[in-house]
Amino acid sequence: MNAYADLMAFEHDTQALGQIAGRLGWDQETMMPHGARDQRGEEMAAIEKVLHARRTDPRVGDWLAGIDAATLDAVGQAQLREIRRNFERASKVPADLAAALARQTSLAHGVWAEARSNDDVAAFLPALSEVIDLKREEGVALAAGGDVYDAMLADYEPGTTAADLDAMFGALRPELADLRAAILERDEPAGVRGPFDEAAQLRLSETLAGAFGYDVKNGRIDKAVHPFSSGSGLDVRITTRTNANDPFNCFYSTIHEVGHACYEQNIDRDYLLTPLGQGVSMGVHESQSRIYENQLGRSRAFTGWLFGQMRDAFGDFGIADEDGFYAAVNRVSNGYIRTEADEVQYNLHVLLRFDLERALMSGDLVVGDLEAAWNDRFAADFGYQVDKPSNGVLQDVHWSEGLFGYFPTYSLGNVYAGCLNEALRVAVPDLDAQLARGDTSAATGWLKQNLQRHGGLYQPRDVITRACGQAPDPAPLLAYLKDKFSGIYAL
Repeated sequence: MNAYADLMAFEHDTQALGQIAGRLGWDQETMMPHGARDQRGEEMAAIEKVLHARRTDPRVGDWLAGIDAATLDAVGQAQLREIRRNFERASKVPADLAAALARQTSLAHGVWAEARSNDDVAAFLPALSEVIDLKREEGVALAAGGDVYDAMLADYEPGTTAADLDAMFGALRPELADLRAAILERDEPAGVRGPFDEAAQLRLSETLAGAFGYDVKNGRIDKAVHPFSSGSGLDVRITTRTNANDPFNCFYSTIHEVGHACYEQNIDRDYLLTPLGQGVSMGVHESQSRIYENQLGRSRAFTGWLFGQMRDAFGDFGIADEDGFYAAVNRVSNGYIRTEADEVQYNLHVLLRFDLERALMSGDLVVGDLEAAWNDRFAADFGYQVDKPSNGVLQDVHWSEGLFGYFPTYSLGNVYAGCLNEALRVAVPDLDAQLARGDTSAATGWLKQNLQRHGGLYQPRDVITRACGQAPDPAPLLAYLKDKFSGIYAL
């Protein structure tokens, strides 16, 4: 075997072990006994030690040095690019720190879940403080004298800096705030009337998953407190949740996670268990979940089809016609929860978190002041007070799991989705007619061909630019939102 073949064989096993670690995380969220929390922390730490040892194995460096990249095709060169980046990053983090992070974030996740259910911020803060201390230590190691938060961002969106995001979000925030203010001066559309049977919700969510192309032969749908997608290749699992009075929570959580899952399922199988065999970044990943959920799933055409499906499943639920249903699905109203926010307000929730987590990492905000800082910022942005911690600082799982740098990729994904939607509608001019029949195949097929199949072959901005024919820009997203909601609210 030559150096490249040896390296790829070694990487295959490392990727397989990483998938096993991911399955442990899926189990913790869905099926793990409550009393297993401490043991699972040790299990996660143990497998992280093995993974870290493989990711920093000196042989990887030797193989990389022994390969002439000029002899490889574009795929081989991309594999080397990703392996080298991962090797260099992992080599900067001591093994005991990597294990400590895996152990502490597994434990902190359980503490967060319990604190959230009890609305007890004080119970969570000590565990969060330990996570932040460890993440700062990791960030300093990764930054190697550079910006610590930028080093964290690189785990989720390689090539993007906080300065880049500041510029993009600076263009978004005032426009969204103005649109929100104009909408909230109008009468709110009527909502649906429940209750809605949980079993019927889950059956319809399975129908929706299939309508958007999710292959259940290589996946499964379970319930979780916080919906998520897990895995890649031949085993890609999603979760959803139900609310007796709000079926859209279930349906659009499902469509959102299906967007993530289909990205992973549609990657070229030749890349299976290699660095290219997964989504290239969280921003690109989020572009898939958001375009499935919003530009497709909340469109006037698709909601017309969904209206009929809901009438069949639930009978009369308080909405008389398709126009009223479209308005109900896209209703803009006050609320606390990011994952339940409408398209207009969603990014305002994200920008709040982006600013707070940067302050936590820099030390400008201490953990003991986090709840007050959150509540103050929320009141300033949304005009009313947080009523309880589970609707405020305790609502998201991310910080308990050490995912600092993750939040801004949600808004970046919305920007990408706006660009993709613009290009998609040019490529498929009769898209609405198809969506009105519940047929998403032309849209999802275009996304598979132009983006999803590539996996990690291209860098994040490059894959969006290739698909759209132009570099990412917030203008298409803003134009889409203004047009859509001006129509709904007669602005």
